[in-house]
Amino acid sequence: MTVTIYDVAREANVSMATVSRVVNGNPNVKPATRKRVKEAIEKLGYRPNAVARGLASKKTTTVGVIIPDISKGFYAELARGISDIATMYEYNIILSNSDENEDKEIRLIETMLGKQVDGIVLMSDQISPGLREEISRSTVPVVLAGTVDETGKIPSVNIDYRSAAREAVAQLIGNGHQEVALVTGPLDTTINRDHLLEGYKDALQDAGVGYDEGLVFEVEDSYDAALEAWHATDRRPTAVFAGSDELAIGVIHGVMDAGQKVPDDVEVVAFENTKLSRMVRPRLTSVVLPLYDIGAVSMRLLTKYMNNEEVGDPTFILPHRMEVRESAKFND
Repeated sequence: MTVTIYDVAREANVSMATVSRVVNGNPNVKPATRKRVKEAIEKLGYRPNAVARGLASKKTTTVGVIIPDISKGFYAELARGISDIATMYEYNIILSNSDENEDKEIRLIETMLGKQVDGIVLMSDQISPGLREEISRSTVPVVLAGTVDETGKIPSVNIDYRSAAREAVAQLIGNGHQEVALVTGPLDTTINRDHLLEGYKDALQDAGVGYDEGLVFEVEDSYDAALEAWHATDRRPTAVFAGSDELAIGVIHGVMDAGQKVPDDVEVVAFENTKLSRMVRPRLTSVVLPLYDIGAVSMRLLTKYMNNEEVGDPTFILPHRMEVRESAKFND
């Protein structure tokens, strides 16, 4: 049979209110009484009912985390950062996959709210009007991790993606390349369209190099799509900026299939710096997207909102850097 707070109170010969104070860490309990209650809890194997405690305190110490696809290393590292900080602040996590589907994202937010979570961390490729409206109706704080809100109204943690792309392409141009390709995932997502593509254009303009649409390869964000696109094109740029590690590896293998070498014939710079960047040969020179840190800072920001702490600018921009390896001839 389930042990109740009443059983503990009877065993320790105290009131149920006293047991509740001990369980919830209230300091207003005499040491001897606290010891007696804890001994009774251990003896009976009592486990506090988290749901009941949540109803009483109006907090469940649970947060919802919604991500597109936990199987991808990109999101796994973000989720780890969230999890570690949640543990530090004694929050439990309910993790759900949205499969990059707007309708599912909206349903998951509704589900999380139905489970009485204290807050939500959301990762999405695009904050659509429908999703924005759902977030605005949320009764608990929502923080975006690695997701751009162009209005700046939803709290978020990112890097300056446009600046990062601009710097990477500028370095390739600085190496003497006049034909630098951009291989990117779908341009209907905010980061790809408004940040990586625009940063690419910025670097070309800064260097006085004309923009050529034929050097922009928009593909599904996968290794196979990048490899197929490289096999299919007649263009042979001497440098490539790829919007993800998988895309970069697809390009590298396409270059090798064509009998060329990386970086001797084609230099490749990736964007992300997941574990894949160190596993492929040649290893990827990459813009470092601090995935773990984005997750960790997002969760810490959420704790501030949940605890009504003061928060200044809700948009947090973390620093980025370039990790130089063998796929491009940069000076470290």
